[in-house]
Amino acid sequence: MNIMDEEDDFYGGSLVESESDYADDSESDDEEKESEAEDIELPQGVQAEIDTDFNRLVSNIRMTDDVSNAAMLHREWDFNIAQQDAEFRDDLREASGIGKKKGRKRGRQHGPVLSHQVRALIGEGNQAYVDGNIPDAIRIMQEVIRIEPRASSAWSVIAQCYEDSNEPKKALQLRIMAAHLRHDADEWERLAAQSRDLGYNQQAIYCYSKVYSLDPTNVDALWDRASLAKEINDLRTARHSLLAILKRFPHDMTVLAELRPILIEVSDLPLCTSLYHAALEHYQTVQPLGPAQPIDPSLIDQPSPNQIFGFIDLLVLADLYNTMAEHDHAIQIIRKGCRWLQGRASQRFWDGCVDDREYDLPREDRGNVNMERSGDVQPGHYPLDVNARHRLAIARIKLGEVEEGKMHASIVLAQDVLDYAALFGEIADSYFEREMYADARPIYEILGADPATSSFYVLLQVAVCRRMLGDLQEAAEVYKQVIDADQTSNDAKMKLAELYEIMDEPRKALELVYQVIDSRKRRNHQREATPAPGTVPQPQGASLFEEKSRTKAKTPAPGKSRLTLAELKALEEQREREVILGYNRVEDLWPRMLHGDVEAEREWMIEAEKLVEMFRETRNLFLTTRDYDFKGMFPKRRIQRRDDTDEDRMLSRLELNERDKHTRRAKDDGQASEKVDSFRGVTFSSWLRIFMQYAFVLTKRGDYDQAEEVLRHVLLSNAYRDSNSQNTIRIAIITCAVHTGKFSIAVEQCRKIINTHQFNNEAFRLLLVSLASGHRPTDSFVSSTLQKHVLRELRLHDASVKTPELMKWNVVGRKYNLSSSGKEEPSKVEEEVDEEAEIPGPMESNATEKTAIQMPTKNNPIIVTLYGQMSLAAKSYQSAICKSVSLSRNPVVCLSLAIASLGRAMQRQSDNRHHMIAQGMAFLSQYRTLRKSSGDEMLAEVDYNFGRAFHQLGLHTHAVSHYERVLEIAEKQGSEQYASVAKEAAYNLSLIYVTTGAVPLADELYKRWLSI
Repeated sequence: MNIMDEEDDFYGGSLVESESDYADDSESDDEEKESEAEDIELPQGVQAEIDTDFNRLVSNIRMTDDVSNAAMLHREWDFNIAQQDAEFRDDLREASGIGKKKGRKRGRQHGPVLSHQVRALIGEGNQAYVDGNIPDAIRIMQEVIRIEPRASSAWSVIAQCYEDSNEPKKALQLRIMAAHLRHDADEWERLAAQSRDLGYNQQAIYCYSKVYSLDPTNVDALWDRASLAKEINDLRTARHSLLAILKRFPHDMTVLAELRPILIEVSDLPLCTSLYHAALEHYQTVQPLGPAQPIDPSLIDQPSPNQIFGFIDLLVLADLYNTMAEHDHAIQIIRKGCRWLQGRASQRFWDGCVDDREYDLPREDRGNVNMERSGDVQPGHYPLDVNARHRLAIARIKLGEVEEGKMHASIVLAQDVLDYAALFGEIADSYFEREMYADARPIYEILGADPATSSFYVLLQVAVCRRMLGDLQEAAEVYKQVIDADQTSNDAKMKLAELYEIMDEPRKALELVYQVIDSRKRRNHQREATPAPGTVPQPQGASLFEEKSRTKAKTPAPGKSRLTLAELKALEEQREREVILGYNRVEDLWPRMLHGDVEAEREWMIEAEKLVEMFRETRNLFLTTRDYDFKGMFPKRRIQRRDDTDEDRMLSRLELNERDKHTRRAKDDGQASEKVDSFRGVTFSSWLRIFMQYAFVLTKRGDYDQAEEVLRHVLLSNAYRDSNSQNTIRIAIITCAVHTGKFSIAVEQCRKIINTHQFNNEAFRLLLVSLASGHRPTDSFVSSTLQKHVLRELRLHDASVKTPELMKWNVVGRKYNLSSSGKEEPSKVEEEVDEEAEIPGPMESNATEKTAIQMPTKNNPIIVTLYGQMSLAAKSYQSAICKSVSLSRNPVVCLSLAIASLGRAMQRQSDNRHHMIAQGMAFLSQYRTLRKSSGDEMLAEVDYNFGRAFHQLGLHTHAVSHYERVLEIAEKQGSEQYASVAKEAAYNLSLIYVTTGAVPLADELYKRWLSI
C-alpha cells in the first residue's frame, strides 16, 4: 500500500531539516542501541514506501523553477507548521512523562486538528520509542503518516529511529521531510552542514537557500552557498548568491573580488563592469579628495583594504573596458582613477586635455621617448605605474590614436622583459590587430629570444609578421624552428608549405603536405581504436537531488544524431535546386504581375515568400560578427581546425605543378579567397531585387510592418556589408515608409545615410526628397532630433573649413569628429538621440574604407540653407536669420530671410519690430531684384509674395494691388504655369474682400478662379 495515496499534493514543498527533539529524551545508552540495531527487522513494505515518498517529493521539487520559494509549501499543503511542531512536543512529553516545558506555555495556533485516533497512535509511537522498541515505533508512525501525512512528529520520530539504528543517511532524508513542517532557520543550517559533510552538494545548496529565505539577515548562509556552488562549478548559483550579498553590502570589494571571475567565466562582462564602475564612483563620493591613506601604485602585490577601491581594482576595471572595446572609458578610468588614488582628485582641469600629458615622464627620465607637446597646458610629470601605462597604451592603440599609444608602449617596453612579459605580449597583440606588423614584430622577437618568455604562439606570430612584411625566407626559418620543437604541429607545417609554394619550392611543400596527411590518418585510427569513456552515474545515496559534477563538455542528446558532411552537402544541393526553380518562377510571373494579373500576383507572392523566408532562416548569412563576408555554406576553418580538403587541394596542386612546371596553380584555390557573390545558385543582387519587390508589394497591400521587418533583417546580413547594398536597402525602407506615411522612419534612415556619407550633399538631397510637403512630413522635418543632427553636421562642416586641425578621424565609426576640449563629443550626443545605434565595424574589407575621407575646403551652402529652412518651419526665426544671412545672394534665401524677419517682428520677444519689418522688406526687395533678372515670367510670383507680405502686416491696400496684378498677368498670359499662383492670390484676395465687407467682389473671384 502506498502511504501517500490520500495526499498527493503533500510532495509539492521544499527540502531539509535538523536533528530530532527527542535525542535527549531517550534513556537508552549508545551500546544498547547498537546491539538492538543488529536485530531490527523493519515491517514488510515500510522501506519501499519511504523510498516512494522521497521519490515523489523530489519529482515535485524539480518541477518547481524556484526551489528557494518558501511560499510553495503553503500553497501545496495549506496548514500551519508551527502548530504541528507544538503539538508534537506536547504529545511526546505526555506519552513519555519525561522533560518539562521551559518558560510559559505557548497557545496553539490555528491549523488542522488531529483526530483522536491519530493522537492516540502518536502517543503509542512515542512510548514505543521511549521503551526502545524501534521497529514498533517505525510501524506505528508509518501508520500515522498514512492517515495524516502532515503530522510532523511522525516524521521526526522515524528519523530519530534510523539515527539510533546507525543509519544517518536515511535519517537525514527523513529530517529533510520533517523540516518543511517547521520553518526553523537554524535547523536548515544544521542540515546543510550534514549534507555537505556527506558530499550531497546540491542538497546542501538548497538547504542554504532555505536558511536565507527564512532568515534574510543570515548572510553567512549566502556566502556558504556561493562558496559551495563555486566548488562544484555551479556558476549560476554562485553568481546569484554573491549578487544577493552585494545588495546587502553594496560596493564591498571582497564580494566583488569573488564575483569577478564568475562573471567573466559566464561572459557577463557588462554587469561586472557596471558593478566595478559603481564601486569606484561610490568610493570617490565618500572620499572625494582621494583615499585617507594613499596607496603606493608600485606595491601592486599589497592587498587593498576591503572598504577602499584599490589600484588593482582600477586595473581590473580598465581591462574590462578594453575587453568590451570601450577604450575611451578605459582611458578615462586610468587617468581619473590614478589621479584620485594620488590625492589629486580636485585637479579636474586635466580632463580638458585630449592626450595624456598629465603622466608624461620628466625630461631626465625620457631617454629615447619622444614627448613633444603643444598647447598652453604644461605636462604634469606625475608618476604612473607601468601596469596602468600599459592599459593606456592598449586603449590608445586600439582606438586608433597610434602616436599616443606608442609613447606609452615605449615606456613599458623599456622595462625588463622577464618581469613584464605579459605586458609585452599584449602590446604586440594590439599592434598585430591593427595590422601594424612592423611594430609588432620586434616585440614578438624579444619575447621569442628568451626561453622563459618564448612560446609556440609567439614564434608563430613572429613568422606571420615576417611574412606580411615580405621576409618570406625569415618566416620559413621560424616555421622550421617550430616544427623542429613540435613535430605534431600540423598548422605550422601547412603554413610552411604555403610559403614554399609561394617561394617556388614545390618539392619541399609537397613533402610537408604528405606529413600532414599521414598525421591526420594516424589520428583518425587512434580515435577509432580508443573508445569514448562512458559516464558512470554517481550513486545518489540519501541526497534528494541529482548529485553530479558540472563540466563544460557538451554531450549530444540521446537519440539525436548529427548529419555527416556528405549528407549536409547533399541536402544543400537539394535546397539549391529548389531555390533555382522558385527564382525562375518568380522571374516569369513578374511581367504578368505588372500588367495587373491577379492570379499571377497571388502566385508570385507565395513563391517570393518562400524564397525570402529561406534566406532569412539561413544562419550562415546572419553571423554574430559582421566583420566577415559570407564565405558560403561550408566555409574553410583557418584557425581552429583545417579542413581535410585544404590539404588534399594543396596536394593535388603541388603534384600537378611537379608534373608540369609551366602549369598555373589550380583555379579553385584562387577562387576560394574570393568573396562569394551568390547563394544557392542565385546572385546576391538578384536576391536583393526580390527582397525589394516583395517589400514593395507588401507595402502596397497595406502590410508595411512586415515589409519593414524583412528589409531591416536583410540589412543585418553578412552578404550585404558593402556600402552600396546598405544604401540600397535603406532607400527601399525610405520608399516604403514614404508611401505609408511613416515619415519618422524615413528621417531615421536618411540620418544613417548622412552619417555613412559624411560631407556628401546627396544624402541631404535624399532627405529633402523624402519630406516633400504636407503637415506630417513637416512635423518630421522640424523634429528636435533632426534639427540637432543637422546642426552637428553643420558645425563639423564649419570646423573642417576653419579649424581642420581639430578634426579627428574615427576609424571605428569611419567619420570625422570634433575633438576640441571645450565642446562635447559629437559621437556621444549622437548616441543619445539615436534609438537604433549604428553597427560598428567596417562595411567593406578593402583599404579605402579604413583611410580617412577628404575634408571639405569651402563652406557648404546646402546644409546651411537646410538648417535655416528647418528653423523657419519651426518658427525659430532668429536662428533662421543668423544661419542664412551669409547666403543672401540667392533669391530663395532672400525670400526665406524676408519671411523670417517678418515672423520675428510678430513675436513678443522682438525688441525692435520696426527694424525687423524694415529688414524683411529689404530682403524682399533684394529677392525681387534677383528674381526679375530671370525673366518676366517671374513677375507674378514676385507680386504674389509682396502681396502676401503686406497681407501679413495688415496693409490690405498694398496687398490688394499686388494680388490684382497677379490676376492681370494670369489673364493676359493665359498659361497654366500661372494657374497655381493665380488661385492662391485669388483666395487671399477673397479673404480681404470678405473681411472688409466686399462680398460681391469675393463671389466674382470664387466664380472666376476658385470654381471647378
